[in-house]
Amino acid sequence: MISIIIPTYNEEETIADLINYLKTPDTIETVELIVADAGSTDNTLTIARKAGAKAVLSPKKGRAAQMNFGASLAIGDILYFIHADTFPPDTFTSDINKAINKGYQLGRYRTMFNSRKTVLRINAFFTRFDWFICYGGDQTLFITKRLFNQINGFKEDMLIMEDYDIVTRARQFGKYKIFKKAALISARKYETNSWFKVQNANRTIVKMYKNGASQQDMVNKYKEMLVYRW
Repeated sequence: MISIIIPTYNEEETIADLINYLKTPDTIETVELIVADAGSTDNTLTIARKAGAKAVLSPKKGRAAQMNFGASLAIGDILYFIHADTFPPDTFTSDINKAINKGYQLGRYRTMFNSRKTVLRINAFFTRFDWFICYGGDQTLFITKRLFNQINGFKEDMLIMEDYDIVTRARQFGKYKIFKKAALISARKYETNSWFKVQNANRTIVKMYKNGASQQDMVNKYKEMLVYRW
């Protein structure tokens, strides 16, 4: 079984659509849906439960902690982490199972934005490459529970860059798959800010991360540079 874990915070506008998309007659017996919420002030939890997910309040806020909490409740032997504004291809169950059967222990999709802007198409094109900058959670991430437990999951003291960190650590022990298909990702961060501002912020944070900056300094810088959901 694949346990899908969705970390949320004030996602009432998107969560039902995602759950209904993931929960189909083809996946009902093979997929478990867990929403790990950070204490939303809207109706995210109620809507997620009504849509059919196991919706729980994480005892600790922060995407890394939420995903770890969701994973601790999972009954599947494959964990699949999806952001609330991301829709994987409808073949995700067969894609992941085929990859596992071929010896892969973790992997992701490429990116396709829900926007026709040329600059975002260019961004999406480069996600086919095995580059560090493409380790982000927007592309979704599957990982076997065995490997996840082996590396002790996400680092809960990380407030940012937790997806890049777990992929880097997991790849030391498991084979990594990049699917040729793409996950559909919301362009809302680019629409709220601008392409240049988002690219500049991402470049700045990655540089800070590689230079050993503190988590709080990176979070402060990101908040300074972008309007972003936390």
